[in-house]
Amino acid sequence: MFKIAAISDVWQDIGEFFGGSGIAQFFTDGGWKNLIMLAVACVLIFLAVKKDFEPYLLIPIGFGMMLINFPGETGLTGDGGDAFISFLSAGLPVYPCLIFLCIGATTDFGPLIANKKTMLLGAAAQIGIFITFVGAIAIAKAIPSLEWNANVASSIGIIGGADGPTAILVTTRLADKYLPIIAVVAYSYMALVPVIQPPIIKALTTKEERKIRMDSVRPVSKQEKILFPIIVSFVTILIVPSCAPLIGCLMLGNLVKESGVVPNITKALANSLMYIVTIILGLCVGAKAKADLFISLDTLIIFGLGVIAFSIATASGVLFGKVMCKVTKGKINPMIGAAGVSAVPMAARVVHKIGQEEDPENFLLMHAMGPNVAGVIGSAVAAGVLLALF
Repeated sequence: MFKIAAISDVWQDIGEFFGGSGIAQFFTDGGWKNLIMLAVACVLIFLAVKKDFEPYLLIPIGFGMMLINFPGETGLTGDGGDAFISFLSAGLPVYPCLIFLCIGATTDFGPLIANKKTMLLGAAAQIGIFITFVGAIAIAKAIPSLEWNANVASSIGIIGGADGPTAILVTTRLADKYLPIIAVVAYSYMALVPVIQPPIIKALTTKEERKIRMDSVRPVSKQEKILFPIIVSFVTILIVPSCAPLIGCLMLGNLVKESGVVPNITKALANSLMYIVTIILGLCVGAKAKADLFISLDTLIIFGLGVIAFSIATASGVLFGKVMCKVTKGKINPMIGAAGVSAVPMAARVVHKIGQEEDPENFLLMHAMGPNVAGVIGSAVAAGVLLALF
């Protein structure tokens, strides 16, 4: 009898242990959602590691998403984990600004300074943001259950700028609830630039246009490079004060780089700080992607609007590039307008690659970097406009 009782107690203990484990939670109501989110997290990590899709951010986002979606009081879902994430998340509005500071310290504004007309291409590509904003408002009226307002529509529209940090800053200010969805969508489409842009570029340009060679970029003096971030700061912040956090940090980083007098700070911004902030930002965003929020109709529609926003932005840049091509009598290759989105330097590389497919001796990379850098400035200004309005 003693042996039977002992065996019964062991099985009872095993049953209680299993019942309290995370595995058992998958079989409860809603447990399937956690399972799906864990699969999504693994897919993001796979794309980052195997396909090299935005690995610096998708790895921490995927891992944070994984930790927060283990069922039960495990991972980051316990009291200690919640406190840890709350502590890190307190800096969410600041992290995008720090990333812009680092981007400024690693970016050469020379191509934009040498050919200032290309700034118009960066501005044209931001049309995707505002068209998508209007589209999100229209969908919200058609589907009242979404409960979207102008704040949410602004956060969705900013995906069209192809700028992850800007999308995160706007969303933390206007629609924090949707931060994980919009952040994952924004960085997913940024990673898919080489997939999304080529068909659009080729559909809107002719073979002859894609073969157009542009004159060599003129040398830019150190004085011009130092004055440029100061002048841009004055002009943009005086017109749109709410863009000051992003534009100010971007231009400060570039001024630090171009001044040449603080090389250690430049090195720290371009390396250590960039990577530290990126991994913390990614972990915080991923840890906000709880199953109940992420698996919803909102997510599916935002993913759809995201690709529309990005496609319209690309198309707008190319179409305005065609206008500039006509006005300059063929001196501007219209493809560089596609680089007007803020995905630096991926969009510029895509344009260069397509150009070389048509003519192996056509080098468009430096020309495309002009609108590409302008796109970073343009998306920050567009974000400032939305923040000022809503």
